[in-house]
Amino acid sequence: MHPLIRKALDENRSLMEHESKRLLIEYGLPVPPFCVCSSAEETCTAAEQLGYPVVIKVVSPDILHKSDIGGVKLGLISAAEVKKAFKDIKQAAQTHGSFEGVIVYPLQKEGTEIIIGSIYDDQFEHALMFGLGGIFVEILQDVSFRLIPLTEYDAREMIGEIKAFPVLRGVRGQSPRDIESIVDAMLKVSHMVRDHPQIRELDLNPIIVYEKGLSVIDARIVL
Repeated sequence: MHPLIRKALDENRSLMEHESKRLLIEYGLPVPPFCVCSSAEETCTAAEQLGYPVVIKVVSPDILHKSDIGGVKLGLISAAEVKKAFKDIKQAAQTHGSFEGVIVYPLQKEGTEIIIGSIYDDQFEHALMFGLGGIFVEILQDVSFRLIPLTEYDAREMIGEIKAFPVLRGVRGQSPRDIESIVDAMLKVSHMVRDHPQIRELDLNPIIVYEKGLSVIDARIVL
């Protein structure tokens, strides 16, 4: 069992975002550079090193949906904004559970948002999910599924099955997205979930896909 997973299970919790991202990095998935900080001063130093604008999110084992409680601040461009964001996030978090600090990373450039996820069913065990990310997955419910382990053929079929596939191919003058990087990410997630059956739910949303490459922006792993 992976040490991050063992530690979380020993503490009767799921993985926090920074732990989830460290696991993803071990499987070769592209994640923006990040720092986990416990004070406003430390967060400011990290923001300077990573480069503005930055994103700051709460780190807490008790809070899975960070934006619902005001635990996410986007596009911060100065030390003053970072300090205020840290204070606001800390206050919000402490009314909903524990506060262990914040995760800070550079704001990523715009692209097409997708979701790669997995769910566990007692009958079928693990399945992989793919669709457009962000708010689209909740509103349109335009997703495809396959059982894990996934083959490359499975991944390509899943991508082509969603109604929004033309968005990835490029519409109205937009450049096509990097389908090969999506296939690669899906196979790596399948491999990771197969290696760690303790994972009961995985949600990488959004992943931003570019003309070349992609970046996993948010990661949630429930054990």
